[in-house]
Amino acid sequence: MLSDLLAYTVRILPGLGLVTLCYLLTRPLRDPLARIVVLILGFVLIRDAMTPAGLWHLGTAGAVPWLRFTPDPALLVVCGTLTLATTALILRTDRRLAALVPWGRADLRTLGWGLGGGLLAAAPVLALAAARPLDERGGAVALSLLPALAFFAAAGNLAEEVLFRGLLQTRLERDTGRTRAALLSAALFAACHTFLASTVTDVGWPLLAFTLYQGLICAHLRNRHGVLAAALAHGLAIFLLSSALL
Repeated sequence: MLSDLLAYTVRILPGLGLVTLCYLLTRPLRDPLARIVVLILGFVLIRDAMTPAGLWHLGTAGAVPWLRFTPDPALLVVCGTLTLATTALILRTDRRLAALVPWGRADLRTLGWGLGGGLLAAAPVLALAAARPLDERGGAVALSLLPALAFFAAAGNLAEEVLFRGLLQTRLERDTGRTRAALLSAALFAACHTFLASTVTDVGWPLLAFTLYQGLICAHLRNRHGVLAAALAHGLAIFLLSSALL
């Protein structure tokens, strides 16, 4: 685990240094948009670099996208914990950004909508994948990995939803209104997977179609029930697609 984590850290460290510098230089600006863009760029770097580092694998079975994460549960837990800690640190030290995040209520209604949204997001891919043999879409996943995988999916996608549906969508509402901001956040969310789909991997348009569809669901949930519901939906969808349970 330590060697994989070290290699991954060395790979992303130069880019993260530049992202951190840009973030610090934009801190004095009253408009948080520049800082939000910088944070999204940092997240895209961290996420996309997982591919050459071997922390996850993406592919297609025909036109059906699939993904599998590293089989090392300790590495998933460490990465998920670092993601949560970084997200909490940013929000705690930058109150202007923290004020933008509409969390919603942590109640059963939010839980229900989040789980329903996750099932809705994953359903088309799972339905299409059912006709393909498991070894064509990433292979089996050890049951012992599932708790760590669930934690990583929840942590990583909470951070992503804070960025896109919390910070970006809220900021865009000031200029475009609620509906257009939701559409923009979904479209920009999908666009931020372009390099992952087209250069880092060769998954191509199926990944972009899925992320646009998923982004629309999460943007709607954020408008109705807050970022918590969107994060639950996002995390559940990724868990279902990567766990090989269905």
